Amino acid sequence: MSLFRKIFGLKSTPEDNIKSEQRGKYMPEIKLPVDEQFTINFKANGGKFLYCENMQEVKSSLKSILIENNWENDKVLMFDSQLVDLFKDFKLEQTKRISESSFFFSTCEYLISDDGSLLISSNQIAEKKLKELPDNFVIYATTSQFVQTIGEGLRGIKGKNREKIPTNITTIKHFKTIEDKDFLTYGSSSKNLYLLLLEDL
Repeated sequence: MSLFRKIFGLKSTPEDNIKSEQRGKYMPEIKLPVDEQFTINFKANGGKFLYCENMQEVKSSLKSILIENNWENDKVLMFDSQLVDLFKDFKLEQTKRISESSFFFSTCEYLISDDGSLLISSNQIAEKKLKELPDNFVIYATTSQFVQTIGEGLRGIKGKNREKIPTNITTIKHFKTIEDKDFLTYGSSSKNLYLLLLEDL
């Protein structure tokens, strides 16, 4: 049984019980479900993952993040209007000035399973570059946002925004703190990132 299924109580399939060395060399490779594949890759990238079954758990997890980082009374950078209403009971002190904010709170377009990255656009970050945004990110997403590849995510963005396709489309892939950066992440915008993932399927 896989790690994701152990954590979230999902049932194993017969293929899960066949060890790779017991399978014939010409048999197709067992592909992990997109949610499981994303979780493994996202954590390998250094992201902090909080799975939530309902909105109450999302809010409880957000409260824990704020307490853990002493952000309860800090200003938060937010461009996403739907989050303002969704988390209005937190009375977050919003700012549009990056220099005043302790963290960036946003949604994303898609969660990319292939490499554990987050696909974002001007819908979330306006026309800002990733390196201009705070080092700390809190991202709210749902399980219906899983896609296998970046290409699939780009097609999804195009399909959802037929009238006006958003600009500034990019991925966030490295979720290490500044001290943890190594030569592999050199030159990239590494962020300390928490993902609040709501089960909506």
